[in-house]
Amino acid sequence: MLLSVLIPAYNEINNIENILKKIEEIDIPKEIIVVDDGSTDGTRDLLNKLKSDTIKVIFHEKNQGKGGAIRTAINHSTGNIIIIQDADLEYDPHDYYKLIPEVANGKTKVVYGSRFLNKQNKHSYFSFFLGGQVVTWITNILYGQNLTDEPTCYKVFEATLLKSIKLNCTGFEFCPEVTAKVAKLGYKIPEIPINYYPRSISEGKKINWKDGVEAIWVLLKYRFVD
Repeated sequence: MLLSVLIPAYNEINNIENILKKIEEIDIPKEIIVVDDGSTDGTRDLLNKLKSDTIKVIFHEKNQGKGGAIRTAINHSTGNIIIIQDADLEYDPHDYYKLIPEVANGKTKVVYGSRFLNKQNKHSYFSFFLGGQVVTWITNILYGQNLTDEPTCYKVFEATLLKSIKLNCTGFEFCPEVTAKVAKLGYKIPEIPINYYPRSISEGKKINWKDGVEAIWVLLKYRFVD
């Protein structure tokens, strides 16, 4: 088994080295693929120093958005299991030990890490909490799921499944698009509780209410089109 860890990164000079160290500490055979999405804060220069045999770095000359960076990373991945990892420190790579076996042992082809199943987690803004719950509720209604945390970063896929899906996303709509298309293939998406350490907007949090509105639109659109 080889795990491909896909990291879309944009202006993460303060976090990228720390998250890479945390991932490298995880004792699972893996490749780490970082796509720098046109950073302008020095992240690119730092990644040039950090790249190695286990850390592949791909550079977008212009910012394309999270979805565009993930699509690039998917195309460069060689593992048979794929996990999405944000470049900040909101999510704990030690949760890989709970998530990856679900796919590696053949229990499922997809599993999500849920921030809301872990009742000890805190959330930085009520608006983000509420927005995530609304998006999750709409997902469950439209696609017959029983999710608690659709917008979670930690989405794990059997690589053949993810690579069989045609993705059109460029920004944060990666999450609703991939969820919609996995669900339309007939998969029920199980969840595992994970840890969550939210950061504030002043610390670099990039998602906003407009992304929530777009997520709802994407969920509605892909319910009726491919």
